[in-house]
Amino acid sequence: MFAFLTAARKPIARLATAAFAAFALAACDPVAFGGGPSIDTSAPVPVALLVPASSADGGAILARSLENAARLAIQDLDGVQIDLRVYDSGGQAATASAAAQKAVNEGAKVILGPVFADAANAAGVAVSGKGVNVLSFSNNTSIAGANVFVLGNTFSNTANRLVSYAASQGRSNIYVIHGQNTAEEQGRDAIVGAIQGSGARLAGVSSFELSQQGVTQAAPRLAGEVKAAGADTVFLTSGTSGALPFLADLLPSNGLSPAQTQYVGLQRLDIPSSALSLKGLQGSWFALPDPNLSARFNSRYQAAYGSNPHAIAGLAYDGIAAIGALVKTGKRDALTAQSLTQGSGFIGVNGIFRLRPDGTNQRGMAVAQIRNNQVVVIDPAPRSFGGAGF
Repeated sequence: MFAFLTAARKPIARLATAAFAAFALAACDPVAFGGGPSIDTSAPVPVALLVPASSADGGAILARSLENAARLAIQDLDGVQIDLRVYDSGGQAATASAAAQKAVNEGAKVILGPVFADAANAAGVAVSGKGVNVLSFSNNTSIAGANVFVLGNTFSNTANRLVSYAASQGRSNIYVIHGQNTAEEQGRDAIVGAIQGSGARLAGVSSFELSQQGVTQAAPRLAGEVKAAGADTVFLTSGTSGALPFLADLLPSNGLSPAQTQYVGLQRLDIPSSALSLKGLQGSWFALPDPNLSARFNSRYQAAYGSNPHAIAGLAYDGIAAIGALVKTGKRDALTAQSLTQGSGFIGVNGIFRLRPDGTNQRGMAVAQIRNNQVVVIDPAPRSFGGAGF
């Protein structure tokens, strides 16, 4: 059940989403009215898109890519009319709050965006009494609930998929290594939670100071602790832009051989592509969206706009695709919370996804391994929520 959303929500650290997106549409389950606006599905449905156009550090580029993806999705809708209205969230909580209020005052029946968690939280608070839901591009689950949903792929999604796969392969004695910051600690908690809900066992947890010196000094200790625990699998929460390249080099050199211990990355190991050549990552597992669907979306976007989409652009397509699928039912309650969380979910540009009543989401992901500097899918993404990985 939803909790009531109030302005007293705790402050949220600004956090952009990870990528992952929308293409074809799934059939909808029967839903009940409540938790959202009443709409006229025979007329264009007003949808507000909140993007960080005036935000520093590439906000305009990100905003344009999100809008392009949303408009591409609108073109693909069959028999559904969407009146897309774009507002600048500025990448800031106060600006997003004002933009959300303006959008609803001007008739928006649902809000798509913003990107950053604090902005999305503020937008949700601003319209919490208006009966309008917010489908944010954030992956920060701490803002999820009441009228705010997160579309971005979450640590929990990735951890559940990878832990489940590891257990199915007999790699069920898992050790977790994380950096000492909020994001990696959230990743640690997601992995531990996934282990508790599976047939796997938590062999132990260790951390290190997030600096080159911190990793170098901690590596012998970390390797020794993993071996002493008898773990057959090591989950690393760090990404390739952080400590992971150092860990991939130092842990094996301190005796934690990938030949005996399965390395698993919570974050994408193939971004940037140069990471695929890291010797210590050969044989490692990680999760990613359905690569065939991702490639199809990227190709269509490039053909339409002459450039590659931003990494999270597909989330805008996801949102429009889900909204369009629900509006197509012709029901006045198509954008209520009950409708948005219909169990069959939707098919996105990177695979299946569905919104959950607690404001989080589930996404179907593939499991891949790095072999000879290449990405090899070793367990395909599920095609429905009754399939593998669910």
